Amino acid sequence: MQTAMPIADTRRPWLMTAVPLVAGLLLMYTPTVLELWRTIWQSEEQGHGPLILAVSLWLFWQKREEFAAVAQDGGRTTLGWVVLAFGLLLYVFGRSQDIILFEVGSQIPLLAGACAVLFGWRAVRVVAFPILFLVFMAPLPAAIIDSMTGPLKRSVSVVAEVVLYELGYPIARSGVVLQIGQYQLLVADACSGLNSMFSLSAVGLLYLYLMGHASRWRNALIVLSILPIAFVANALRVMILVLVTYHFGDEAGQGFIHGTAGMVLFVIALALLFAFDSVLGLFDRRGGQRKGAA
Repeated sequence: MQTAMPIADTRRPWLMTAVPLVAGLLLMYTPTVLELWRTIWQSEEQGHGPLILAVSLWLFWQKREEFAAVAQDGGRTTLGWVVLAFGLLLYVFGRSQDIILFEVGSQIPLLAGACAVLFGWRAVRVVAFPILFLVFMAPLPAAIIDSMTGPLKRSVSVVAEVVLYELGYPIARSGVVLQIGQYQLLVADACSGLNSMFSLSAVGLLYLYLMGHASRWRNALIVLSILPIAFVANALRVMILVLVTYHFGDEAGQGFIHGTAGMVLFVIALALLFAFDSVLGLFDRRGGQRKGAA
């Protein structure tokens, strides 16, 4: 008579390795997370940071069974050590020079390299998305913000002016200043939508990952649609702000900015993303039916 080995025993080897790894990561990155919490995550632009961290941890937890199944293989590779060393150097440099982008970004190569060295590249592939998703914790580089904010502000201003003018509203534009009726509205840096595009990209990629569509072309089109959808949603947010100000006054417009503007943006963007995916789903099902008929 054979006795089945307890599940806990089969998992013990990788757990014994994972526990000190997790402890080391907590020791390294707890000061980083606390610093982010006190500074960058308090801003409206980077307020999504804690959610990104929480979602990544949840995704890791969801993958624990699949990870355990392949972690038994081990697999110590030279490339894994190189990636791990790069992550450590990036962390040390970012921490010592107070470059938060490098410090936060070092999590990705460090986690990937450590998993490859200890558990093999198959294990890395299992948790690849949760690891890469951590990139959205890092703030956007200042160079990208400076180079893209101006063009985005102008584009949003032009779209808002053209659409509202075609709808019959008395609107004019001078640069990034919109004049509607007796009110002048400046499309500020926060209205450029750059940070919103970054956070909405995170939401879009998470949606795509959770949906798990088998069709590659459908996945590719959804990825390509994320930034245009974010831009359209931001332009709609600016137009709603202009209309609220025009119909209800400047005080109501300012209340909209500080109250529900961010929520409106995400609701619009998610609605557009779901609608686009639903349309693609119709073509996807038709394609599947044609293949079945053939």
